[in-house]
Amino acid sequence: MSRLTVPSPDEVPAGSQQILEGVRAQLGFVPNMFKTIASNPTVLEVVTTLQGTLSRVLDARTRHSIALAVSEANGCDYCLAMHTYVSSEFGGMSSDDIALSRAGSSVDPKRAAAANFARRVVDSRGRVSDADLAGVRDAGYTDSQILAIVTVAVQALLTNFINNVNQTDIDIPAVNATGTPS
Repeated sequence: MSRLTVPSPDEVPAGSQQILEGVRAQLGFVPNMFKTIASNPTVLEVVTTLQGTLSRVLDARTRHSIALAVSEANGCDYCLAMHTYVSSEFGGMSSDDIALSRAGSSVDPKRAAAANFARRVVDSRGRVSDADLAGVRDAGYTDSQILAIVTVAVQALLTNFINNVNQTDIDIPAVNATGTPS
């Protein structure tokens, strides 16, 4: 059961209503995470703007792989369910690739390096080793792209923390241990 108050539709602040409609248009529904943070229009705007802006860095499957790796590292069941759903329904990722991404890998070697590096960033609290940097560079990532990987990982941390604090009720297909919808 969610621990933060989810405003009823008639209690949603005016500043959040248009943003929620944009989320509904994009996903076909408004996930509980967005319903919860709608109580604070500024936080809702920060989260959705950050997500929208980061959709321009890296390719979608790499961003999904990073989000899955980070969400697994943080034990965020809500984010794992959401990223599994979005990765399979909108990102065209296979259940095998989703499961690998959760483990910080991928069926694609370059994406595997990004997911692994993101996982190392989270596990080390940003204090990655020279070998970690060499590994992601050896996979073909530039310093500019490494900054993007770190930023996508931090964006996932933000929503992981919100949902772990809230214990957000999962309103999308839950994931099982293999990363496929239950």
